[in-house]
Amino acid sequence: MEFTGHTPDAAVPATSWPQVAKPGEPGTYLPAQQAPVSTACGHDAEAAPAEPTTPDGTDLIPDTEATEGADLLAQLRAQIAKFVILPSEQALDAATLWVAATHLQGSWQHAPRLAVVGPAKRCGKSRLLDVLTETVHQPVLTVNSTPAAVFRSITEEPPTLLVDEADTIFGSPKMAEKNEEMRGLLNAGHQRDRYVLRVVGNDHTPRKFHTFAMAAIAGIGDLPDTIMDRSIVIRMRRRAEGESVSPYRTMRDRPALHAIRDKIARWTAPLADQALCLEPAMPVEDRAADTWEPLVIIADLAGGPWSRLARQACKRMVDAEVQTEEDNPGGARILADIRRIYHANSEPESMTTDQLLHQLNGLDEAPWAESARGGLTPRGLGSMLREFGITSGNVRLGDGTQRKGYTRHKFLDAWRRYCPTVHPSTPTATDENAGTGAGSRG
Repeated sequence: MEFTGHTPDAAVPATSWPQVAKPGEPGTYLPAQQAPVSTACGHDAEAAPAEPTTPDGTDLIPDTEATEGADLLAQLRAQIAKFVILPSEQALDAATLWVAATHLQGSWQHAPRLAVVGPAKRCGKSRLLDVLTETVHQPVLTVNSTPAAVFRSITEEPPTLLVDEADTIFGSPKMAEKNEEMRGLLNAGHQRDRYVLRVVGNDHTPRKFHTFAMAAIAGIGDLPDTIMDRSIVIRMRRRAEGESVSPYRTMRDRPALHAIRDKIARWTAPLADQALCLEPAMPVEDRAADTWEPLVIIADLAGGPWSRLARQACKRMVDAEVQTEEDNPGGARILADIRRIYHANSEPESMTTDQLLHQLNGLDEAPWAESARGGLTPRGLGSMLREFGITSGNVRLGDGTQRKGYTRHKFLDAWRRYCPTVHPSTPTATDENAGTGAGSRG
């Protein structure tokens, strides 16, 4: 595939966001990206990043001087696309950068998971894992392995875990409960220096086992929330009519994949110290930034169009997961729908549980009416909201009577945290008093 750079308009200010690291020079940035936010080791940030000048500032990032790595990433990208159709160009870029990042695991603070999920069989999940197995650093392929076998395969020099058929581990609540130790292992391994402690030998000597390692996890349906939150999520889908890929044959195709793998390993080997020191400006925050940072650093070291492509993939794929979370039952979706209901009812101080349920179950495109026989129940609503620290209580009606319900102020913090774009609200004096116990009961 041919990559073409986007030349920003001359009117774009010199402090346009985000910054692009100069390949091979930790802590230095291209002249057009000089806002001092992203820093190298030992340097403090001096200013907050400027707001994007467009809805997606990643489109303004220019190409940089290409290194050998830019061509190697393009070759790897073409090899992946030869055998697998990914759901978007951004997903293909992300998979490419993730593979390259496995070859520099010693430089990372966080080991991003690659969640390769799909709604059904024959979506290409296992085929993608086949290609990854031949291109990542030191692959350890597991299918329904025990947690003990997995953490004993992780050494101080991390391998790359490849977990296929994850639905046999986490596919139902009963399976997930049975495999809670595996979930904990995959969660712990996202961050460096998180160990599991086990006793070994006849004398039961305590021993620490490493958990830090990048991992690709493929399966039908979503993985547990705590793993998805630490993952770059690729949502696979079945090929449509007219979409075709080359059949993958291990003995025939492995040599070409190994050749590009070895070239990437040789390119990245001398960059370990540089990768360790770079702190790239990120288009996302918090855990998403931690997870995507290794991919963005790889892109900045490669140069060419990759700094832009990495940040575009990061921003758009993270945004897509946020939207998916809001659209799914439970989680932020219930908060967003209640926020819309309060807004549609002119922001009352409280609503009874019956009022909320009547309106939630009446939302045409929402899942609540089908969540149980007769729709969402008071108990079901209470269970979902308790996860956010929101509980029901007595609310006073206009006629002076009291009923069970929910006061608006109890939702404010959760709305700001989990669905901030849905009718953003500013706390009123009444809200502040209610939050300190001076308002209505509830």
